Amino acid sequence: MPRITLFADVLLPLPVSGLFTYRVPYDMNDSIIVGQRVVVQFGKKKIYTAIVTKIHQNPPANNYVKYISSILDIQPLVNHIQLKFWDWISEYYMCTKGEVMNVALPSALKLASESKIVLNPDFNDNFDLLNEKEYLIAEALSIQKTLTITEVAEIVDQKKIIHLIKTLIEKGVVLVEEELKERYKPKIETYVRLTEKYNDEDNLKEAFKILEKKAYKQLELLMSYITLSNNFSNKLLEVKRPQLLKSINASSAQLNSLIKKGILETYEKISSRLEQYNASLKVENIQLNEFQSKAYQEIKKAFQEKDVVLFHGVTSSGKTEIYIKLIKETIDQGKQVLYLLPEIALTTQIINRLKKYFGENINVYHSKYNENERVEIWNKVLKRSINNELQKSDFQIILGPRSSLFLPFNNLGLIIVDEEHDSSYKQYDPAPRYNARDSAIYLASMHKAKTILGSATPSIESYFNAKSGKYALVELNKRYGGIQMPEILVVDLKKESRQKTMKSHFSSFLLKHIEEALKNNEQVILFQNRRGFSLRLECDICNYMPECKNCDVTLIYHKHINQLRCHYCGYSTRIPERCPACGSTNIIMKGFGTEKVEEELAILLPEARISRMDLDTTRSKNAYQKIINDFEEKRIDILVGTQMVTKGLDFDNVSIVGVLNADNMINFPDFRSFERSFQLMAQVSGRAGRKNKRGKVIIQAFNPYHSVIRYVIDNDYSSMFQTQIAERKNFKYPPFYRLIQLKLKHKDYKLLNNAAGDLAKQLRGKFGNRILGPEYPIVSRIKNQYLKHILIKLERNISLSSMKLELKKQIDIFYTEQNYKSVRVLIDVDPL
Repeated sequence: MPRITLFADVLLPLPVSGLFTYRVPYDMNDSIIVGQRVVVQFGKKKIYTAIVTKIHQNPPANNYVKYISSILDIQPLVNHIQLKFWDWISEYYMCTKGEVMNVALPSALKLASESKIVLNPDFNDNFDLLNEKEYLIAEALSIQKTLTITEVAEIVDQKKIIHLIKTLIEKGVVLVEEELKERYKPKIETYVRLTEKYNDEDNLKEAFKILEKKAYKQLELLMSYITLSNNFSNKLLEVKRPQLLKSINASSAQLNSLIKKGILETYEKISSRLEQYNASLKVENIQLNEFQSKAYQEIKKAFQEKDVVLFHGVTSSGKTEIYIKLIKETIDQGKQVLYLLPEIALTTQIINRLKKYFGENINVYHSKYNENERVEIWNKVLKRSINNELQKSDFQIILGPRSSLFLPFNNLGLIIVDEEHDSSYKQYDPAPRYNARDSAIYLASMHKAKTILGSATPSIESYFNAKSGKYALVELNKRYGGIQMPEILVVDLKKESRQKTMKSHFSSFLLKHIEEALKNNEQVILFQNRRGFSLRLECDICNYMPECKNCDVTLIYHKHINQLRCHYCGYSTRIPERCPACGSTNIIMKGFGTEKVEEELAILLPEARISRMDLDTTRSKNAYQKIINDFEEKRIDILVGTQMVTKGLDFDNVSIVGVLNADNMINFPDFRSFERSFQLMAQVSGRAGRKNKRGKVIIQAFNPYHSVIRYVIDNDYSSMFQTQIAERKNFKYPPFYRLIQLKLKHKDYKLLNNAAGDLAKQLRGKFGNRILGPEYPIVSRIKNQYLKHILIKLERNISLSSMKLELKKQIDIFYTEQNYKSVRVLIDVDPL
């Protein structure tokens, strides 16, 4: 029987268009499956992991086809729904499929080759031609067969070594080879058990007698093992080696002696890095109040007609209890649930609530996990079809931020997008620049699942879709337990400044209420949407301000490291003793961030326990959890934070919430600034008064009569929506128009100006007055790359796909101009 020649189309994790065809070796014909990872050579020497997307018998047009080197997986790592989802993301957000794959797969599953050097077999050992550093490398290779680039750098003690290696290649001393590097390593733990002989009770008694006479410490260790393992009960427990040694502070030598005597033996086992949870409460015991029950029934009824429900419930109305009921119904049907949250900080509180009901059925997936932990979760979620029988996945419920969308679900029943309005659902860089909320709706449709968009302050677009009938709308306007909405008070900062009653950045009115709350053993949250200590330093004589050398922004002062730092590129420098422009020593601080708020509060309220939650204090894996737990356990009196403190956190004892500067948010030059300001202030207000007492929110502003602040005071989302929707219709913004933003980048601003002008002119020839720009953004240079933006506004009633095809065609034409090949054009569909 003739053998069939198979070809495979594979996807590489690279920003290159299209798929690549490789030939399948005959001995792999029966084992290759769509969705597996394979090892392929790409280019002259590089080796990559690719995903098989199609297997066929059609040879490519070019005669030379490389072979697949090996197959890495027995079963597919990616399912067919994921591949279709990646295709949609790539098409809708105008990026390559390789860029989607790069974001979707945990980094440990993307193996890439690592360059190594070996001695050239033709080298004649003539070391006289080599300098000192070249000799060191050649000598190391004569002892060790291969060296990685990193190892070479360590040997010669210098970072840049490419030129050195190139010289060695030219002299015929070394050759470069590529080796695939496996990054995922399962966690192996060593366990201890009795050998087969001493599992017999009589033999074990004999061992006790011998050890009692000669080795009492070993006897203690053996007895500790018997206790830890429950050896004389029906339920034998496994005992880890470190656990046994620690139980009586024994040494490894004592354990090794018992192993040499044949009494104990060790064995290794792959164990999970993931935290395990135990359920302690039953979902059936959740008692919904009258308003929750009505909303719950309305959602279930709405799901009979619509696939998407916008759940608009005020803060502290008990939305989570309704989610828990819906999750239980979904997993009882054997389906999976994805619970999306905008911030990793939120996962801490929500997981603490959900694990009480769902135990080992739930886990968290986010970027603070290391790459090995992420691979473990991926494998646990993955359901593989073996002999046409579906194996139940270990986790039916996954909680996480936007990246959890890409996990290998194959039977989703429900997606909950909590705080759906939040801009953190949008990925900015690198591509794909997707919106997780919108992508979740499409993913759910692929699984024939339902989607709930939940928020106390829905996005204008989602609320418009609900009002126009695209989504179902369910509203819950009463707080749980009859708690009143917080009392919102506004402080006029102009008046307080004139009367000289301000203490630093705190009005006397706010400080008075903070002091009262602390006297009553209540807690306070203060919101300032800027981290750092001071927003800028400024010379009082000539107004010089230290700026980033790589970006067009002023440097922000961080007191805890005593440095000026750029929040865009990470550049940092020391504080100048004198003004570099005029030599004055009169350099003052302007503006304030969360770090300064924390320090000055400690001076004003020395007895208070103050903590801060922003990017600087939450970089480590468990930092969020520690701060939130400390606040819940009342070990913190005042929590100062950026946007992190506004999002869905639930604290019983908070009576005062302070917004330190409302004007900065409202006056930001963006068509969404009023909407976002309302959302931030309403959300942070919702943290106040969640037990039996009505909370207070104090907003400090120089313009206390601004319409947005009035809407927040009246908790009037509807009026805010009506005014914003009218403006957006007049000025052609979403939800009436779709936006596509082109971001052009180059280190030469003159070339960038010419390129942006020519591209805009070219696009106007096809798109007419739908093109706005080019314009410099607020920050016009980042990491030594100048930026210019072109905005495209597209009507809702025209074919978006045909417009995108035309746009792609025009960009390709733009790149035919030789001078513009080095200009980067980034496409952002539905920018936020």
